[in-house]
Amino acid sequence: MFEALFKLGENKTNVRTEVVAGITTFLTMAYIIFVNPAILGAAKMPVSAVFVSTCVAAAIGCLLMAFLANYPIALAPGMGLNAYFAFGVVGGMGYTWQVALGCVFISGVIFFVISVLPIRYWLVNAIPKSLKMAIAAGIGLFLALIALKNAGIVVGDKATLVTHGDLKSWPVVMAVLGFALIVALEYRRVMGGVIIGILVVTAVSIIAGHQKLEGIFAMPPSIAPVFLQMDLVGAFHKGLVIVIFAFLFVDLFDNTGTLIALAQRGGFMQPDGTVPRLHRALMSDSAAAMIGAALGTSTTTSYIESASGINAGGRTGLTAATVGLLFLLALFIEPLARSIPAYATAPALLYVACLMAGGLTEIEWDDITESAPAVITAIAMPFTFSIADGIAFGFISYAGIKVAAGRYRDVHPAVAILAVLFVIKYVVIG
Repeated sequence: MFEALFKLGENKTNVRTEVVAGITTFLTMAYIIFVNPAILGAAKMPVSAVFVSTCVAAAIGCLLMAFLANYPIALAPGMGLNAYFAFGVVGGMGYTWQVALGCVFISGVIFFVISVLPIRYWLVNAIPKSLKMAIAAGIGLFLALIALKNAGIVVGDKATLVTHGDLKSWPVVMAVLGFALIVALEYRRVMGGVIIGILVVTAVSIIAGHQKLEGIFAMPPSIAPVFLQMDLVGAFHKGLVIVIFAFLFVDLFDNTGTLIALAQRGGFMQPDGTVPRLHRALMSDSAAAMIGAALGTSTTTSYIESASGINAGGRTGLTAATVGLLFLLALFIEPLARSIPAYATAPALLYVACLMAGGLTEIEWDDITESAPAVITAIAMPFTFSIADGIAFGFISYAGIKVAAGRYRDVHPAVAILAVLFVIKYVVIG
């Protein structure tokens, strides 16, 4: 059965190798089952229900990738977009989480359509590399600010806008130690270093009496409070066009980049640079985004952590299917998820932020017309507390700087059109 479904022999692998690879991938990305409910809980979403939707959406996404594309690539609600969902759209703009889910669903529909049509390749090739890298780095900086805030390291201040909190407090000390532990474990290539860090901080806090253990195992809670709660009518509000675009844009480029990087790592890429079944992988991802929104979670996308499973020998969809089944089993540890404080997940956010900020190294620093818009893009996200505004400022500054420098030929028509639309948005809508 496995041979017929996943072509194990053709891919020079076996069931044991694929299962071990799936377990490896799951351990490297399982932190999301604790982090995502904590982040979306800030948007006043029911945390227990979000825990269920996170696990189920991840499981379905993995199974779609397994059976449609036959790749060892796992999916789950994406980091960065979940923070934008909670702190940008809901917390910053004041929309309800139901409307935000509607935006995620619509972006998934658009992603699915352009994955079927050649538009996807036109868009991916149109955006300059410096902006792509800056967007990834900017999301990392955005996550870093949220992590520092959740840990109590950064707090608001009327005079200086922000300042440091009580650095001697328990949350700050534990967050700092947790971050150091995660970095050390990852440096030593300890499997599941991020989730180990989260659990160690939680365990120490429980032993010290700063956190209560709610339990470990229980039957999964109800998903009903968030299931099919997306507000599609509200999502069509004119002010939310840029929000839908932000969800779509980040998912499209992040997912495409992730898939290509993993295909290269796993040796799936053809000599001419093409990736077999790429359209199926992208369709799996876009379908997972729609299904995830219907289930009640932010954008579901492919995880770069899948590289750990590929390094362990994963070559087919059986690896992804194994990850999906493990996410379903994780439904029974909801009490443990409720026991984890925000300052225990903050180090994981900060660690992911450090990885994403690495995109800054790919920017053409020797060309100021490339680096300046990239810097504006990256710093605008944390400073405006909005991924969408960072993207908009990046496109506007890129087109404007290139034209002013007399290098208007460097501006792809797609970039120019988007820059003009963003300007019109700010002038007309604000």
